[in-house]
Amino acid sequence: MQIALFVTCLADGLFPGVGRATVRLLERLGHEVTFPETQTCCGQMHTNTGYLREALPLVRRYVDVFQDCEAVVVPSASCTGSVRHQHAMVARRFGDEELALRAEAVAARTFELSQLLVDVLGVEDVGAYYPHRVTYHPTCHSLRLLRVGDRPLRLLRNVAGIDLVEHGAVSTAMLADKMRSVLATGAEVCAAGDSSCLMHIGGGLSRLNAGTATVHLAEILASTQDTG
Repeated sequence: MQIALFVTCLADGLFPGVGRATVRLLERLGHEVTFPETQTCCGQMHTNTGYLREALPLVRRYVDVFQDCEAVVVPSASCTGSVRHQHAMVARRFGDEELALRAEAVAARTFELSQLLVDVLGVEDVGAYYPHRVTYHPTCHSLRLLRVGDRPLRLLRNVAGIDLVEHGAVSTAMLADKMRSVLATGAEVCAAGDSSCLMHIGGGLSRLNAGTATVHLAEILASTQDTG
């Protein structure tokens, strides 16, 4: 399958390793990954803060860039959620039904990484090797908007060498509660599918000198015995 990568603003600007890991993983599984260089922002930040008029050209750009792609992978549940649940709404707010219909068609082919792997590619064991104790943080948008359920955990459970320890669902709690829950597991690594959430948690953990790292799901799944 030919898959286009929508890398997201945060990964492009602050966490480029996440995008590289996504490409490395999918190519290892035998798929061709393309990177449309005219892509920009999905407009989530604009829409979430009420700047819908400013989001409209970003919605149009996303649709124009990815409309001919067989599938689009996004290493971020929040950005995927924006594409799936906001783009058509923004277009309709300004009376552009033609754009709304195009946005819905592109959104149906846009997938968060774990959804693409499990639902579209039909794979749960990606051949990864990661010899560390890991706890997974389910992010708000992945649970509420995308309903990814246990897909990330199913992928992680098949990673060779991993010591996966689960903690209580705390995605709606304060950062202090999240950190207490993570640290209580004794994990070396806290994993999630959203760089923004990992940046938030990682910042708090670093201030505590806790010694627990934050790593994106894509980076774990892309690791092998040679690179892990």
